[in-house]
Amino acid sequence: MLDDLDTIQREGLAELQAAGDADALEAWRIAYIGPKGKLRALMPRMKEVPREQKAAVGQRLNEVKGALESAFEEHKGATGAGAEAATPAVDMTEPGLIDTRHLGRRHIVSRVRAELVEVFARMGFDVAQGPELEDDEHNFVKLNIPPAHPARDPIDNFYVDDPKEVDGPRMLRSQTSTVQIRTMERIVAEGSGPPIKIVSPGRVYRPDTVDATHSFMFHQIEGLYIDRGVTMADLKTTLLQFARAYFGEDAQIRLRPSFFPFTEPSAEFDMMIALKPGEPPRWIELGGCGMVDPNVLQACGVDPEEWTGFAFGFGIERIAMGKYAIPDIRMLFENDVRFLERV
Repeated sequence: MLDDLDTIQREGLAELQAAGDADALEAWRIAYIGPKGKLRALMPRMKEVPREQKAAVGQRLNEVKGALESAFEEHKGATGAGAEAATPAVDMTEPGLIDTRHLGRRHIVSRVRAELVEVFARMGFDVAQGPELEDDEHNFVKLNIPPAHPARDPIDNFYVDDPKEVDGPRMLRSQTSTVQIRTMERIVAEGSGPPIKIVSPGRVYRPDTVDATHSFMFHQIEGLYIDRGVTMADLKTTLLQFARAYFGEDAQIRLRPSFFPFTEPSAEFDMMIALKPGEPPRWIELGGCGMVDPNVLQACGVDPEEWTGFAFGFGIERIAMGKYAIPDIRMLFENDVRFLERV
């Protein structure tokens, strides 16, 4: 992979020098640094890199990306491809008619979601998606949640079908763990089998009372890694590397013993965060994690005697609040222009 990165940098810089107009520059950008370009196409191969080489390969990947992007901007300025036409389409001396003080941009939740996906992509995780309207089997049964478990109570779920009248009622999913189940089922059905290394970002729904830290609709990102010999040490290392990559090298984390039906052992994932500017940092719970329960693996057709794995789940709003010192989750959905301009 290091050889491929060297080749991409060498060929990319050479081809860039030959791009003499705006069309050629745009074609180069799409081919090398665009969402479907040669550089992005290498990222899924990070999962094939030996563990002890991942840091070096990831650093080289960032170096090549930075070199190509810098060269692109420099060449664009040198050729004048980014400049406006000599004769403007409108008379620039006329008074302005449009108020451009409030230019739009991506919402903070969308930006944080994309940032998290990018961090985990560099760690070799692919992205998986699933439906928001789920059934009882994927939301509860195959996650090892028994029929009498309080998590199934109608007061804690948005049921579409009455669970007292319908077997296997449908509901708005209460967690993106359903995507992990569907991914394991699909891979087993295709015969490709583990390893599996995915993150699943998306909306989830729970009839919580809205306050400073709760909402009836919010976003999660969950991760699943299944392979031979996966341990809690791999889980903690992954979470620590994520925290340092996203929050900075001085990020402090801890795991507290907990219980979830779908993981054993289970833990709460906390991080030292200051939610308000000037406030001393304190331990904030970001989500849950643990080793995938053998019953969950078996329910999806994965042999727990051969494969082990870990899973984790974070609230994206909770991470956004910690990253940008947002004290109240309601601020993320009120669409107050003053707040949106600040973040």
